Amino acid sequence: MRTSQRGRHAVAAGLAATALLATASCSGADTAATGGAPADAAKLKLTASTPAAKGHQDKANWLLEDEPDSLDLDTQGSSAGRVVLTNVCERLYQLQPDNTVKPFLAEKAHAPDDRTLVLTVRDGVTFHDGSKLTADDVLWSLKRHADPDMEQADEFGNVRSMKKSGAREITIRFKAPDALFTKALAGDAGIVWNEKQVTAAGKDFGTPGQGDACSGPYTLGSWKSGDSLTIEAYDKYWGAKPLTDRVTFRWASDSALVNALKTGAADGAYAESPNTASALRGTKGIDQYYGPSTASLVLIPTARGGLKDPQIRRALSLAIDRTGIARSGYGGLVQPWATPVGSGAWGYEKQRFAAAQDELDDVAPASPTADDLAEAKRLVKSAGAPADPVVIGTDSSQGRTVVANAARAALQRIGLKGQIKTVPTAQFEEFYSDPGARADIDVLVGDWYISKADPMGFYDNGLSDSSNNWVGFKDKTYDKLVHRALGTLDDKRRASLALDVQRRFSDAAVWIPLAQVPSALVIDDRMTGPPASQSYLYYPWAARLGLKKG
Repeated sequence: MRTSQRGRHAVAAGLAATALLATASCSGADTAATGGAPADAAKLKLTASTPAAKGHQDKANWLLEDEPDSLDLDTQGSSAGRVVLTNVCERLYQLQPDNTVKPFLAEKAHAPDDRTLVLTVRDGVTFHDGSKLTADDVLWSLKRHADPDMEQADEFGNVRSMKKSGAREITIRFKAPDALFTKALAGDAGIVWNEKQVTAAGKDFGTPGQGDACSGPYTLGSWKSGDSLTIEAYDKYWGAKPLTDRVTFRWASDSALVNALKTGAADGAYAESPNTASALRGTKGIDQYYGPSTASLVLIPTARGGLKDPQIRRALSLAIDRTGIARSGYGGLVQPWATPVGSGAWGYEKQRFAAAQDELDDVAPASPTADDLAEAKRLVKSAGAPADPVVIGTDSSQGRTVVANAARAALQRIGLKGQIKTVPTAQFEEFYSDPGARADIDVLVGDWYISKADPMGFYDNGLSDSSNNWVGFKDKTYDKLVHRALGTLDDKRRASLALDVQRRFSDAAVWIPLAQVPSALVIDDRMTGPPASQSYLYYPWAARLGLKKG
């Protein structure tokens, strides 16, 4: 699913320039970077977890970059709301810090055939109002998620039926085999709501003053709109008790967020912007951890101008300096990358995906060589160099400005003209959602993440009928392979198909990948425990937060 950091879930994938599942750097390494940041992106190492906490604490103060619009993730799935609510609400499956998934509120899962999934609902779980979680609540929640007006409806397009088939059993039948559905159940499509509470709250559910209708390690405390939001440990929680009793969230952005962390007014944050983490490098009393994420920086071409020709797109990909972008635009905290989805998507067959990433240097080099530029110029000549300038859509933020200038410079190096169109940041999201807003641009300086730890959660964006296939790429073989992969339950076989799809997508430069954006955790150096990976959006990170010393 594409997710704007300050916006809503939409169709199959996404990130808005900053939000930050395991372990691989550009070279597939999996060591940590803590207590500061490396000098450049090439040395940035990623780790899924932080050291386990040993000590209990009464409270912690945590920063968000925005106040949540709503805590009903079915109607408004913002990242800020998800960072809070993942500690309060639980899902049928749970995404782990290393990006694997396991049954959770579904205590067991059984597939009697490749089109049926039988879930056994965990016994002994209570909602925060004290009522027992039942299979009826699970079925009601799934049907709510599947409602066409809800954020997660697209996850249920392949579902034929859902019914209660036993006292603690739900049976889901599919139109075709579905390899990604259980991964969706580890995301927002798997949240189990208390039907009684949600129904009683009606349209006010998820707003200040309403209960949370969930079963997680924390319960929603006070929400003072415009000031703060507090969660408190639930003393009757069925699982392990949290190490921190109360977490108070406040919101600040840019310099205010940096200052709050430097002065100790806040204990930690998941930094949505790599530049925020960069500004805190080397700050005494603060540790930093960088984790695998599915997020990436990309150029997304449209069918308006010269980039509708795949040869021109491949030429631009060969000529752009990804290493320069990482160093200049994002403080060395993003990594040159050859695919449009970060290493956090490698929830299985990690070594194969890492090796394939390295093999794409021939279409997306970290820094263009003389041979790369010569090949790019040959492609431009073969295509017939477009006379009109390539219009690059962006806003005035530091990172996007650097990318836009790098794209223009790359075009100039291969004999083409580039022109930058800058819009106010408040209007930038319209490029993604409104075709009319893209009518005057040839390529967008974009960013993206997916909610599932599987590359196939991204590559459906290249299908002939995808609303995110702006350039009009059409390939019957590609479409057939994508659909086959999405229906392949065996991980090794699906990985083989995914790698074939990835190569075809890359060779056609449907999108032009630039860098992967790691998750960034900044935290008071007395504390530890939360995951460093993108799993913090779906995993109860605050329950692990505690003191380094007992």
